[in-house]
Amino acid sequence: MRKTYRLDIEGKHPDRLLEASKHDIRKYIKRERGKALPAGADFWDFDSKAGVDEASAQAVPFPELIRAVDALVAAGNRQFYVEVLRKPGKRTPRPAAEPTIAAESDFED
Repeated sequence: MRKTYRLDIEGKHPDRLLEASKHDIRKYIKRERGKALPAGADFWDFDSKAGVDEASAQAVPFPELIRAVDALVAAGNRQFYVEVLRKPGKRTPRPAAEPTIAAESDFED
């Protein structure tokens, strides 16, 4: 998804347009997560960018995307660009925790 959202459409309140754009982003993500995974993948991961326009878009960590959009709007911008691209992700196993040896003082009565 590569899209520029405008917040200065005549007859529409900018706050409602902002909420509609965030809803559109979330709806796209939900739709993409429902697609079949390729072999060897555990989940859908996303690469995301946000900026005032396509040329100035910066890479943003995916969990921070909506906050980045809010920051762009709070800075007074009347439009923003969002790019969200899905990619297959593979979970890495957690490292096994080493057993801890209790000190003798832990067993005193």
